[in-house]
Amino acid sequence: MGERIVLVMAKRAGRYIAGAINFRGANTLYGRNWGCIEDHPFLHFEVCYHQAIDYAIAHGLARVEAGAQGEHKLVRGYRPVITRSLHHIADPGLRRPVAAYLAQEREQIAAAREALAAESPFRKTDTADD
Repeated sequence: MGERIVLVMAKRAGRYIAGAINFRGANTLYGRNWGCIEDHPFLHFEVCYHQAIDYAIAHGLARVEAGAQGEHKLVRGYRPVITRSLHHIADPGLRRPVAAYLAQEREQIAAAREALAAESPFRKTDTADD
């Protein structure tokens, strides 16, 4: 697994202040988590997006998937795509309300995706998931 982890770290005055963990797939770099102990303008963009894109280009990867959530990603050049996860909820009493919530959330996500896609600066050719 170690060869599939791409860690981006930022230093200021010789001390680590931010980092992002990415996972490398066959053709995609998947951004998953980031954190910082100091706030600086554009630090998040640099650590999470710019360095990931630079890495992907340098290593011949086809794309960077920046993770779930964040309308702010549209202005960073990422179009909205559906991100999925799979979980097993063993307790039937909890499974039912979670399922009901997820049904509502799917509708909200579809509406948000449409609205964000309409604002996209990219050509309107295909908005299907890759």
